[in-house]
Parts: sequence; C-alpha cells; structure tokens
Amino acid sequence: MTKNLFLVVFLFMVILPCFSQEKSSAERSSDSLKTEMRKRGVVVNGKLDKRRVNPLAPSKAAFYSAVFPGLGQIYNRRYWKLPIVYGAIGTGVYAYIYNDDLYNRFRDAFKRRRAGFTDDEFYDVNNSGLVPGSPDLSDQALQDAQERYQRDRDLALLITIALYALNIIDANVDAHLRQFNVDENLTFDLQPYLEYHPITSDPNYGVSLTLKF
Repeated sequence: MTKNLFLVVFLFMVILPCFSQEKSSAERSSDSLKTEMRKRGVVVNGKLDKRRVNPLAPSKAAFYSAVFPGLGQIYNRRYWKLPIVYGAIGTGVYAYIYNDDLYNRFRDAFKRRRAGFTDDEFYDVNNSGLVPGSPDLSDQALQDAQERYQRDRDLALLITIALYALNIIDANVDAHLRQFNVDENLTFDLQPYLEYHPITSDPNYGVSLTLKF
C-alpha cells in the first residue's frame, strides 16, 4: 500500500511540471506571435462577449403567430408591428364579409327571379322605379353582379390567407434576426499605428483594428 501511494505521488510530481511547461510554451508562442504582428505593423484587438441564444425561438414565434396573428410579434417584442398585422388581416376579413354578403343577396334574388317570383329586393315591388311594375335590375344584371362579387370575395379570401402566412413568416424571420448580435455594443474602430523600435529606432507603422462584439 505504501509503495502504491509513493508511486502515485511520484507520477503526480513528474506530470504536473509537464503541463505547466506546455502552458508556458503556449503563452510564449502567443506572445511571440503578437510581437511579430506588431513588428509588421498589424495590431488586432478583439473582445467577444458570449450570450445565450434560444434555438427554438423562431419556431415558437411562428407557432404563436399561427395560433393567433400577432402573438409571434408580441413574443419577439415587436409591438409596433401589431397595428400593421391586425390592420392588414382585418381589412382582408372585412372585404371578404362585405363581398360575401352582396354575393348572397344577388344570388338569392337571381334564384327567385329564375323560379318566377317577383318579390326580391331588386324588383320594383312598390312601383317606385323608373318604370313602375318593372324590375330595377334585370335577370342578366343580377347574374353579372353575383359573379362579380363572387370573384371579389374569393380574391379577398386569397389575400387574407396570404397576409396570414406573411404574419407567420415575419415572426419566424424576425426571431432568427434577433439572434444575431447587432446591438449597440457592436463597435468597429480603425486607427493608424506608429511605433519606434527601442534598439534600432526603426519605425513600425500600420493600422490598428479594434473589434468589440
């Protein structure tokens, strides 16, 4: 037992200086490289502050906007986008409802007119039209209006779906962009560099580049 303990202590005493020597050698190599770069007139100073990034943030933002438009923008703290999202999608929904209502009115009137009835809202029921007793809108006019508002309704639906998808894409892309470090701490400094050698008095000049992330 004593021999084993002595062997462990001996190995520890031998290996530890080796690691220290490797570290010192690496530091000397780094210092030599910096010295050589300074002789060539190149000085680069960098500082990197790491910050934690949530890799699931884009997926969460897209999911929230898919569940309810605008939630992804709230998750990304882009509150100023909410009026744009709700205004765009709300306009599309309003246009769809408006055109769908008119389409149904003209369609119902056209169906009753074709069935032989003359009591639809577009027929001159109270004899108040230009020609008393005649329809205000002909059967052909009812059919044309029905088809026109149907096209407008379908177009409004497609636009609303596109705006809804754009709301999801915007939340996803914005969450991706927020993971890049483009805050106010990002600085870039470029300065001329001049130094005289302490022994030969030869000038060393170049450019000093300072990056701070």
